[in-house]
Amino acid sequence: MTEFITPDTVKTHYWHRLEDDRIQCDLCPRFCKLHKDQRGLCFVRQNLDDQIVMTSYGRSSGFAIDPIEKKPLNHFLPGTPVFSFGTAGCNLACKFCQNWDISKSRALDTLTGKASPEAIARTALENGCKSVAYTYNDPVIFHEYAIDTALACRSLGLKSVAVSAGYVCAEPRAEFYQWMDAANIDLKAFTERFYHEITGSHLQPVLDTLKYIKHETSVWLEVTTLIIPGENDSEAELEALTQWVVETLGLDVPLHFSAFHPDWKMLDKSHTSLQSLLKARQIALKNGVHYAYVGNVHDKASDSTYCHHCNDLLIGRDWYELSEWSLDEKGCCNCCGTRCAGVFEAKPERWGAKRKAVTIN
Repeated sequence: MTEFITPDTVKTHYWHRLEDDRIQCDLCPRFCKLHKDQRGLCFVRQNLDDQIVMTSYGRSSGFAIDPIEKKPLNHFLPGTPVFSFGTAGCNLACKFCQNWDISKSRALDTLTGKASPEAIARTALENGCKSVAYTYNDPVIFHEYAIDTALACRSLGLKSVAVSAGYVCAEPRAEFYQWMDAANIDLKAFTERFYHEITGSHLQPVLDTLKYIKHETSVWLEVTTLIIPGENDSEAELEALTQWVVETLGLDVPLHFSAFHPDWKMLDKSHTSLQSLLKARQIALKNGVHYAYVGNVHDKASDSTYCHHCNDLLIGRDWYELSEWSLDEKGCCNCCGTRCAGVFEAKPERWGAKRKAVTIN
């Protein structure tokens, strides 16, 4: 049961007191050690009255309905609309952040939208959504709000989707993912150097999260890597990353390779070329990944889904628009009968590429 201090500030559980009277937050591996009234790097968690509280409960940077493919999730209820929201702040410090205006915000004024978990679930259902996504910034930092919203969604038959960097400690991770139905986790690179120098975090906790979701939950998992020229696009690193996915997570976890554009504190890099993305995809397929995609670029062939047995086109995608559909009602290839990994409805919906802003009163 969530304990409120004010309408938007709630008590949390993952912290402990240090000998010097600071309070250590134990939600993520950053382990912020906070003096009285000090906020953590994530901004929304604070040492208030000798305890860690979360200060953005019920407040959002905005609400919208997106195509599920935008998360990106290509194998979870394709063609359906997903109700999306986030708060402010982040527990990473990525120099290339594409949502920096939200994730790097240090002003509660960013949180102009207000909605209870029940209001979010009700609005999502009224708008024909099949799921709610905790996205835009990382749901790790609004743990309590996200879980309460997931509970409200489950009571109405809605699914919950986490879009996260996976930088979270073991105990809160287990609590969080018991309420999720699908997740897209950013595997930002496959070197500790990249994580330490460019994101201000570490690689191993992310790998631990990926292994946990895949092997200890029923959550549908997809993985995204943003390909940044000169930073994480070497053939050796892509070989290592995709081999680890195959050996540790399995052949059926979809991989998304997305294009970088210069942003935030990384303006000196060029846009990722389509050729670079296609190279990453080919390395993944060569190493046994059944489903590999490119993103943030227009290339229908490499954004579509193919049967890993007979190579027949199963789901055609043009940006976020579905075209061909060659799966039976059980999610099996119409040509050879091989099952396509994922969570599918008997017939796809056709929400398409549109984005709809939503106001909750």
